[in-house]
Amino acid sequence: MKIRFFIYFFLIGSLIACGVSKSVKHIPDTKRYLVEIPKISKINDSTFSFDQNYLTKNRQQLWELYIKGNPLQLGYNNGALTQGLMQQQEEIFFSKVETFVPSKFKQNLLRGFLKWYNRKMYLHVRDDFQVELLGLSQYSSDKYDFIAPKFRRAMYLHGAHDIGHAMQDLALVGCSSLAVWNENTEDGDLLIGRNFDFFLDDDFAKNKLLEFVDPEIGIPYMSVSWPGMIGVVSGMNKEGITVTINAGKSRIPKIAKTPISLVTREILQFAKNIDEAIAIVEKRKVFVSESILVGSANDRKAVIIEISPVKIGVFNVENAAKMVCSNHFQSDAYKDDKINNKQILESHSEYRFTKLNELLKSNPKINPEKMASILRDRSGLKNEKIGNGNEKALNQLLAHHAVIFSPEKRLVWVSSNPYQLGEFVCYDLNTIFSVERLKTGGLASSNLNIAKDSFVDSQEFKNYEEFKKLSSQFDEDKLLSNEFIKHYQALNPDFWVVYFQAGKYYFNQKDYLKAKAELENALTKEITTIPDKENIQKYLKKTLRKLK
Repeated sequence: MKIRFFIYFFLIGSLIACGVSKSVKHIPDTKRYLVEIPKISKINDSTFSFDQNYLTKNRQQLWELYIKGNPLQLGYNNGALTQGLMQQQEEIFFSKVETFVPSKFKQNLLRGFLKWYNRKMYLHVRDDFQVELLGLSQYSSDKYDFIAPKFRRAMYLHGAHDIGHAMQDLALVGCSSLAVWNENTEDGDLLIGRNFDFFLDDDFAKNKLLEFVDPEIGIPYMSVSWPGMIGVVSGMNKEGITVTINAGKSRIPKIAKTPISLVTREILQFAKNIDEAIAIVEKRKVFVSESILVGSANDRKAVIIEISPVKIGVFNVENAAKMVCSNHFQSDAYKDDKINNKQILESHSEYRFTKLNELLKSNPKINPEKMASILRDRSGLKNEKIGNGNEKALNQLLAHHAVIFSPEKRLVWVSSNPYQLGEFVCYDLNTIFSVERLKTGGLASSNLNIAKDSFVDSQEFKNYEEFKKLSSQFDEDKLLSNEFIKHYQALNPDFWVVYFQAGKYYFNQKDYLKAKAELENALTKEITTIPDKENIQKYLKKTLRKLK
C-alpha cells in the first residue's frame, strides 16, 4: 500500500475532521439484548465448550466453531471460544502491517488515516452486526489498543479486505469461482466451486475457521474464514443460498462504507432466494468493486451480482447452465466501464476466466471430485506449464481456502492445508443445524470427504516450498553465488519470476551480460500481467543501454 495514499488522506482528514469525533465515541446500543458471559470449559487442548456452543479442531487441522444466540451473545460466544486464535490472528495481521510500514512516524500517520477514513463506516453497518462485533471485540488483545479501541479496531479489520483489494500494492491476488447445473453436472443439481486467494502470509492462513452460526433471528449458516471475522467471504445457509466474493478493480476509495463481507453475511442470514439476495445488495453502499456469485437451491441456478461504489449489475445466463467468475465484471452495466475493461486487458483475470471455460469443456459432467480437480489445476491454457505459483493458474498455491457447495443437498466441502491441496472435508447443514446434531455432537460427514491431491507428496511440491523460502534472499543486499541462482531456478523452471529475479540481481551487480540473458529468458515465459511484462522490458532496455 503506497504510503503516499495514507499521507494524502491523512492530510485531508486533518483538514476535514467533521464527523471523526462522533465515530470515535460511537458504541452500539446493547440494552435490549440479554447476554450470559460465557464460562468456557476446556475438554482438551483443541476442544472448548460453553452451553451448546463449542470450538474444536478436526483431524485435518480445521477449526470448527458452533455458536448460537442473539447478536450480542453470538459475539461473546465467538470471542470467548476463539480468544487465543483471534489474538494470534490479530498479531499476525498487525505485524504484517508493521512490515509494510516500518517507520513509527508513518505508523502514526496510518492511525490518523484509519480514524478519518473509517469515520462513517458505522453509519453503513447494521446495528445487530455492530452489537455482535462489540461482543466479539471484548476478547481482543490489549496489545493493539494504541491503534484503536477494541470495538473500533474490529470494525477496521472488517474493512481491511476491501482496502487491501483497492490499494494496488496490496492487491491480494485473484480469486476464481464457477457454478454448473442441469446438463453440466453428474446428477443435474447445482454445484459451485471457488478458490479464495486472499493471501497475507502462510501464518495467517494456518488457522482456518469454519463458523456454523445459529442466529436468534434469521437463517442458520456456515462460513469459512479466520478467527475474529463475522463477515462472510465463502458460505452457505440452511436454505441453500451460497455466496462467494471475487474482487473487481476499484479506484482508490475516498471513504469506508459497508465492508463487502458484511453484505454477504446479510445475504446468508436473511435471503432465501436470488431476488432477496439482490434486494439486500441494492440497499447497501460499498466502497470497492466486487463480484458476488450467489447460488440458490430454491432457484436451482446461480447469478453474479456485480457491485461497485457507483452501480450494480446482475449477470445472468439464459441459455447455458454454467457460470464462471474471475476478477472482472460481465454484466451489461459494466460493458463500457473503463476501469473494468482495463482490468480485463492488463490483469490475469481474463486468462483464468478462459482456463475455467476450457476445463468445463473437457469435463462435461461435473461432480464434487471433478470440481476439486478443477480448483487444484496448476496448468496454463492448453495444459501449458507456466510455473508453480503463477497467478494465471487457477491453483496459485497460496489459496486461503477452497470450497465446494452442493446447495440442493446442503453439502459443503472445505479444503484443508496446504492451500487447497489437502483433504476436502464434507459438512451436511441439514444435520448440523438439527436437534439430533446437538445430541450426538460432531460436524463433519467424513464418509463424503474428497482425498488430498497427490501433488502434496511429490518432489515438485517440496521444490516449490523451497523456492518460496529462497525467494526472500533476493530482497536482501547480499551476494549470491551463480550456483545458488541456478539451484533457485531449477526449483521452479517454468516460472518467469525466477529469471526476472536473477536478471535484476545481475543488473544491480553490474554484470550486464548475465542480466541480459536472464531477462530475455524471462520474456519467453508466461508472464502474469502486462505491467509485469513491461517491467521486465524496462529492465532489459536499461541493461542494453549499459552494454553500449
